[in-house]
Amino acid sequence: MHKTRFFLSMALAIALILTLAPVCLADGFTLTSPTITDGGTLIEKHLLNGFGCTGDNISPALEWQNPPAGTKSFAITVYDPDAPTGSGWWHWVVFDIPKTTTGLAEDATGNGQLPAGAIQSRTDFGAPGFGGACPPEQDKAHRYIFTIHALDIETLGLTPDSSAAMVGFFLHAHSLGSASLTAQYGR
Repeated sequence: MHKTRFFLSMALAIALILTLAPVCLADGFTLTSPTITDGGTLIEKHLLNGFGCTGDNISPALEWQNPPAGTKSFAITVYDPDAPTGSGWWHWVVFDIPKTTTGLAEDATGNGQLPAGAIQSRTDFGAPGFGGACPPEQDKAHRYIFTIHALDIETLGLTPDSSAAMVGFFLHAHSLGSASLTAQYGR
């Protein structure tokens, strides 16, 4: 009897999710970019200038829409899960982006176009700011996951010296939702 009730409850839950999914997706939080394509390959201007790479180290333009209700600020992270470190590689961490912001211009870190109040913190390169892609030679193409996080708090209360792990802890504690796009690069 208990198994039957369990399976009926699961079937009802799945039916409800499938019924509501199109409504939720229509109003979904999305991240796009006019300079990189989801599933595409990063171009030279978004590659690191260092570690044997000769890119321009320019952050791509990013745009987002339909954040969850109650959003009070945003954060952006760029992460390479394929880096041969055992823990991936954080390429960019920006938080305390005002809730009225709907995107960042290309090279926002290099040309001073981050919104007032936004903070960049330490990446795995050891300093704040965007660090472009530069996977090891002969390695498979790496994935670079660009994520916008909608947060239920205006400020995380962290500094530019905060590690990506520390920022991540607070992002997950205050997340209302996130949207990602993934590009790749190999050499």
